[in-house]
Amino acid sequence: QVQLVESGGGLVQAGDSLRLSCGASGLPFSNYAMGWFRQAPGKEREFVAAINWDGARTNYADSLKGRFTIARDNAKNTVYLQMNSLDPEDTAAYYCAARAGYYSGYAAPNQYKYWGQGTQVTVSS
Repeated sequence: QVQLVESGGGLVQAGDSLRLSCGASGLPFSNYAMGWFRQAPGKEREFVAAINWDGARTNYADSLKGRFTIARDNAKNTVYLQMNSLDPEDTAAYYCAARAGYYSGYAAPNQYKYWGQGTQVTVSS
């Protein structure tokens, strides 16, 4: 049974940083591309970042480049999302996702097979 478990969310102030983690089990992690998405209340789920199987290639939503960094540790079956200079507009539930493949360019939710339960990030002004 595949499980993705996110952690690291919380309530922070504008300008703060957070690092989200997503631990994976039940799948050959190094054979999977990983992604982060977010969803704010009343909005559609949107792409944040993706990373290929070995971490050598990454892909980001244009609006988040320079503030967010995705990384992975295949020895720990974990993908991370470092978020800096957080803004209230970043408030959302953040989800990690997995799909078989070696590419970093999967940016649509329907391209991912497995999803975590999400972790809430709230940024106060």
